[in-house]
Amino acid sequence: MSPLDTERFDHLKVLGLSNDEIKVYQHLLRTGPSSITELDEAVPDREATIDATLGGLVQAGLARRSGSDHARFLPVPPDAGLEAMTLRRESELKQARIEVLNAYDEFRRTVHNESTTHLIEVVTGNAIVERIHQIKGGAQREILAIDSPPYYIGGPNQEEIDHLKRGVSYRVVYSPESVEVPGYLTENILPCVEAGEQARVLPDVPAKLTIIDGSVAFVSMSVRDTDVNRSLLIIRPSSLLTALIGMFELCWRNALPLHASVGAEDDRLEPIERRLLALLATGAADDTIARTLGISRRTFFRYLERLMNRTGASTRFQLALHAARENWL
Repeated sequence: MSPLDTERFDHLKVLGLSNDEIKVYQHLLRTGPSSITELDEAVPDREATIDATLGGLVQAGLARRSGSDHARFLPVPPDAGLEAMTLRRESELKQARIEVLNAYDEFRRTVHNESTTHLIEVVTGNAIVERIHQIKGGAQREILAIDSPPYYIGGPNQEEIDHLKRGVSYRVVYSPESVEVPGYLTENILPCVEAGEQARVLPDVPAKLTIIDGSVAFVSMSVRDTDVNRSLLIIRPSSLLTALIGMFELCWRNALPLHASVGAEDDRLEPIERRLLALLATGAADDTIARTLGISRRTFFRYLERLMNRTGASTRFQLALHAARENWL
């Protein structure tokens, strides 16, 4: 696989395509209209049948039938398909919220006549920070998080950096509100990304969540639900925990990568332009981006206009697509 194919593979994966669909789609981009037989022979290392794979591409709006007998397939301009995929992902996120609520109702019914103290712990007040440190301190493999203010702990996240150094992996989905907290991007997010955290951003997060080693989770309200954290739920192995893990994975698949552009070396971009693109990808407001970069609104728009002129983009969405294609994001 060429470096370009590898980069494109990663970007298409973020959009939710399967490995088989990406392989077939990339072959169509290289060769143009192809029959089912030709595609079946050209991309043999698949898990699904060629019919199922092509059906997925057609449903995603990235391929269509061609020819008088409709026996061949070809790639189509992605604009409509990307819009449809975005709407479908938003629908899936809404469905994930419903599934978590249903799982919790089922959980309550299942244990209605049993003690739940060993499965759900409610922590309030000053005890919250202590319990978080106690449980996160024992992490061995992986910590998954959906990050949103308000926060229990302020300042740099030295605990995560120490975990990363000893081999604990982190995958974090940030909300736009996280980036808009003054100083949080430069003092917390970027140092953790540079230390090895895999970071993505999602325009609308369904909850504030941390999962440690797949065996225990912290859940609380996001800033869109409350401006002050008053309580924390600690969830241990149960149907609710399984649903929360599934919700995180769905959010992760739908989120845009934040980490790649932070330390990228590319002489086509100034450092401030790389940071501006990374901030744009988070969905942060213009004033927040300008404040974080330490520039005026006028200077921010001058950089933005220069990037759009350079890439030929007429909208910020087109600029984001170009930045992803060039591995700037």
